[in-house]
Amino acid sequence: MARYSTTVRSPLAPEDAFAYMADLRNFERWDPGVTRVVQVVGDGGGPDSVFDVTVKSIGGGTTLRYVTKRYAAPHTVTAEARSSMLTSIDRIDVAPDGEGSLVTYDAELKLNGVLGVFDLGLRLAFARIGDRAAAGLERALDGERIGR
Repeated sequence: MARYSTTVRSPLAPEDAFAYMADLRNFERWDPGVTRVVQVVGDGGGPDSVFDVTVKSIGGGTTLRYVTKRYAAPHTVTAEARSSMLTSIDRIDVAPDGEGSLVTYDAELKLNGVLGVFDLGLRLAFARIGDRAAAGLERALDGERIGR
């Protein structure tokens, strides 16, 4: 399993930061590994939201269907995608920080079945991918990264 976690201090109010992050359509605005997001259920973030997220991959792009598994506004949202090849779990936590907020983005990526033997290589690649996404998240939230 590969995991990447980062925290960004943002001047955005927690409710605004949460609304932005819970709407996975915004992923393509800050994560350079995401090329397209289409919402297939709901309108924005919400407890029943479902998104098709296309990510860069070898040979083009791969589309993963992210289903919102936990939604507790304005504090946490968890979205999960499962395919025959991998499982991705993205958790976003938002906490008040003075007048702004602390946004923690925690992503887990696991290769399924026999592909699990390639987890070490996935961990190395996911660290680089995560760093690029974290830099985009800093820009999108007009914030600064305070932890990884």
